[in-house]
Amino acid sequence: MRYVVFNQKGGVGKSTIACNLAAIGAQQGLRTLVVDLDPQGNATRYLLGGAADEPGEGAADFFEHALKFALRPRDAGEFVTATPWENLALMRADPRLEELQGKLESRYKIYKLREALDALAGDYDRVWIDTPPALNFYTRSALIAGQRCLIPFDCDEFSRRALYGLLEGVGEIQADHNEALEVAGIVVNQFQPRANLPQRTVQELVDEGLPVLRPYLSASVKIRESHERATPMIHLDPRHKLTQEFVALHEALA
Repeated sequence: MRYVVFNQKGGVGKSTIACNLAAIGAQQGLRTLVVDLDPQGNATRYLLGGAADEPGEGAADFFEHALKFALRPRDAGEFVTATPWENLALMRADPRLEELQGKLESRYKIYKLREALDALAGDYDRVWIDTPPALNFYTRSALIAGQRCLIPFDCDEFSRRALYGLLEGVGEIQADHNEALEVAGIVVNQFQPRANLPQRTVQELVDEGLPVLRPYLSASVKIRESHERATPMIHLDPRHKLTQEFVALHEALA
């Protein structure tokens, strides 16, 4: 199963959600791949830590290779690197993705990621694709390659207003490029159950019939430590409340 984690709004926890759900699946024995398509490389740094600064091929090299004609194209697995966590691999990001975007659009390489992940289908049980905060070439490539889309939501009015346009954009990809794509649900992140505004905002989404997933992910300073130590929550603190919420969310998606 291929999951795309997408929201056009930045800072809503896309990388955090993708990496933690991936780490849980890998810890449970699922062969798991994270594809980082955001030039900022937050997922890459989260899973590799300081090793993210070391040389290594990844998504930019894959797309650069896609721009070249080759009688014997390279295997997609050559652009994947191991992480410190068993069963968890990564197609890493770097800033060159930004430079390549215009060329990839003009050459219409929008289906190349799907072809690559099709070729790797026998190697992985789960693929998690982390996307940039924009409906650009890389996000469209991810939605065309994916099977299920997760939408992080951070409980404010700006996010709510953006949500409808986002769902419309996903719907266009479904209609034009990927009929098999489905919206797996909206992941409520940084939820504060004692605050009125988050409760009201989320309940309005539920009342509108939108696919809001449970459990909601709590706001916690522990996630900052997880980022700083480049260690997903399941490895940093398996018994923490937020970790258990991630585990329950992973089970809900199974």
